[in-house]
Order: sequence, then structure tokens, then C-alpha cells
Amino acid sequence: MRLRSLALLMALALVAPTVSQAQNNAPPVREGVLKLLPGDSVTDHEITIGGKKIGFTATAGTLDLFGPDGAQTGAMFYTAYVKKDGGPDRPLTFAFNGGPGAASAFLHLGLVGPRILDFGPKGDDGADAKLVDNEQSWLDFTDLVLIDPMGTGWSRTAKADDAAKYYSVGADAESIAKAIALYVAHNDRAGAPKYLLGESYGGFRAAKVAGALKDSQGIIISGAIMLSPLLEGQLMFNADQFALGAALELPSLAAAEMDRHNGFDEGKQREAEKFALGDYLTTLAGPAPTGDAAKTFYGKLAAMTGIPADVVEKNRGFLGGAFAKQSGGLTGKVMSPYDAAFATPDPYPEAAYDRSDDAILDGFTRAYGGAFASYARNELGFKTDMTYSLLDSDINRKWEWGGRGGSGRLQASVTDDIRQLLASNPKFHLLIAHGYSDMVTPYGVSRYVVDHLPASLAGDRVTLNVYRGGHMFYTRAAQRAAFTADAKAFYAARPGASPAD
Repeated sequence: MRLRSLALLMALALVAPTVSQAQNNAPPVREGVLKLLPGDSVTDHEITIGGKKIGFTATAGTLDLFGPDGAQTGAMFYTAYVKKDGGPDRPLTFAFNGGPGAASAFLHLGLVGPRILDFGPKGDDGADAKLVDNEQSWLDFTDLVLIDPMGTGWSRTAKADDAAKYYSVGADAESIAKAIALYVAHNDRAGAPKYLLGESYGGFRAAKVAGALKDSQGIIISGAIMLSPLLEGQLMFNADQFALGAALELPSLAAAEMDRHNGFDEGKQREAEKFALGDYLTTLAGPAPTGDAAKTFYGKLAAMTGIPADVVEKNRGFLGGAFAKQSGGLTGKVMSPYDAAFATPDPYPEAAYDRSDDAILDGFTRAYGGAFASYARNELGFKTDMTYSLLDSDINRKWEWGGRGGSGRLQASVTDDIRQLLASNPKFHLLIAHGYSDMVTPYGVSRYVVDHLPASLAGDRVTLNVYRGGHMFYTRAAQRAAFTADAKAFYAARPGASPAD
């Protein structure tokens, strides 16, 4: 009797002040580090979006994976948000980040979830960041399941040495497809229109997971949203070494220069895009200009990017390696490739090239990890002593891209996957979103890919939108609201959708 009373007290202790109901299912018998994972926690909540109250159920838990011998191989952590009385046919979106090696807390607390991390009035204060209600939560128009790929967040293999088996393009896609299939089966959501949302490598992953769902699980998705995606490795990695790659980067540098001076102009940006694939591309592809032609060419680039003309000339107009230290002529400042308009003090001003941690990825956005661990414990009732791994660079280093001679990353591509998805599924539609000043995955690359899709496939089913900001432009409140409005319209435009959805 005493043990029962103690268990009841422990269960009640899991209820956060804002939670109306909590329930922890008994965890399965697990071995090794998986013993640290509790049973699923189910809680009830309410949020106001657009003046309308939405009641929803949150589930923080794990999906167990098993090998051919029936032994558990791992557990994948997920968080699901389901609108009450929304019905089994409500759109259902599975979201994940990229890296490889990133957990889903970026999208979770940065964009789609019911709670969001506020980085202060300037959008860069990780030390005093606070969780607030997200008035643009995507719960307004879709149920959500956020998944942490193996080795990230609280997703772990039963045996530590087995983790690397998941660190490849194919194994990663298959494991996430399996987790999605398990969630759909366990929650009777086979009839729901299913979407994938992936950021950065997660955009690449979304295309691969869509194929794995179709081929391995018999699940056809309705659409995908790729946020700042990697689409073509050959056009991104080491892009500054060849003319086309540099031309696809240049518009992002131009946008960043305007943004740094609060003078962003859509018309000037269109001019920069035209110049990039016109005179700039043809000049870089030929011999270096000389005399007055060189002075005019390099001077125009300097004015467009804020990089001093002598530096532009020294680099023959290839600027991807120079922008971090030289953009804007800001002595003692360094720019982030995740947002080329974002300047911070340079910890190594004597170095010729940037050698510092990234001010965005390694700076204030790291707060997402601690914030999510606290949120899961105190508001979702998921309590564990396991460390929440927000971003594991070791996974990135170990990632197997495929290909020969170590060139797999350069050969990484999902253009064929996108074409196959469009060709095989007439209802599939795709939304690609980028930040103008992102130098990690420049929007010019995605525009190039979209522009070269056959019109018979793309038609009105593929949309590319670009917003102010960088790789994680959603940290800017106005841009987050604009993207959310566009995403809502994207869901409403799906075949068979109704206003009630």
C-alpha cells in the first residue's frame, strides 16, 4: 500500500503548473543507456492563436526500434501535438532538423511548436532567452510530430557502438521512415494527409524519407516543406572554387550588405540576381579582367557586397572565402555564414581568415538545447537524467554520404528524388523556403534547381519563397509570421483540402 501511495505521489509530481492532465505509461524493459528513458508522458494544454483557443494533447515519448532477432536496437525520441477534436483526417506533419547531428529543438522551439524561445528584442540573447507562447504555432493548421534522429536529442541505440550504423544517408532515412510508420500505426492516423518538414540537411533528409516511406512502409506523403535545404552538394560545397557556385552565392552577399544597413530593397535584389547569372558569371568563367574593365567590375562587386575593392580583386571576384572577415569594412567584426548580415566581435582579428566559433550556430541558438530539456521536464512531464544532445559534431564527421573516393558529400543530391516524387504522386506538392542572407545553403542554389525542373512536373506544385534573414530566418519574429502564413496557405491549397482543415 505504501508503495502504491509513493507511486501516486511521483506521478502527481510530473504535472507542471500549466498542465491540466498528465499520464506516464510504464516504460518497456530496456537495457543499457535506454534505461534512462521514462515512459511516454501525455499532457493536455491550450493555446490561443489568432484570437482562437486551441486545446491540444502533447505526447513526449519514444518509439522503439527492433532488429530481425526481435531484440531492441534503439529508441527514437519524439514530441507530438494533436489538436483535440481535430479528427484522424487532420493534416499531420513530421518535422526534423539536419546537421547531420542536429535534434529537432531548433524547429520545435524556433518555429512550429506551441512554445517558442524568445531571444530578446535584438534576437540574439541566449543567456536570458525565455519560453513564451507561440502565436504562430503550426498547430493552427496541422498536427505535429517532431522527431530527433538517432544520436540526437534523447534518441539512442541500445549499444553505444551501434549508433554509427545509423549515420548514413540511407540508414538515417529508413530509421525515420520506420519511426513515422510506427507513430501512424500506434495512433490510427493512416487516413491523415502526411507532410514532412525538414531544415538544412533535414530538407535533403525529407526527400530521402519520402522515398523510404513509399518503398519500405507503403506510406505516400502529400507534400514537403524544405527550409534552407541542401539540395545539390556540387553547387554548395567548395562552391567558391568555380564560377557557377560563386554566382549562386553572390545574391546572398548582396542581400546581406543591404540588410546590414537596414536598406534591403526587393528591386535591387532582383538586379543583383540578374547580374550574378549574367556579367558576373561570364566574367568569372573567363580570364581575369584587366585595366578599366577590371576596375569597373571589381568596383561594382565591392559596392554590392561591402567587401573592399582590393580584396575583391585579390580574390578575382570569388568572395565566399572573404566575406566573413571583410564584408562591410567593419574592422574587428566577423560575419556568420548562417546569416552574412550578422556581425559580432572577431576573437582573432589578427588572423587572415575566420577561425572563430560561429556566432549563431555556436552562439545564442545553443540555448535551444537547455530550454528544450527544461520544457520537456517541467511542462511536458518527460523527466530523464540523460543529456539532451542538441547538436553533435561527431555525428557530422562520421556521416557516410556515399559516393566514391570520399567525394560523397559533393555528389549528394536530391534533385532526382524530387523529380520522382513529383512524377509518381500527382498530389505531391513542395514548398522551399530560404533566408536571403544565408551563405550555408544559398537560396540561389535552390532557385537554380527549381528553374531546371521540367514544367510538366513542377507546374504550380513547387514554390520557392525567400525571406529576410539567414539560415534560421525564423528567429526574426516578422519573418517567422510571414513564413507561417505562407505555410498555412500551402496546406490549404492541397488537393481535397477544405476551409475547415
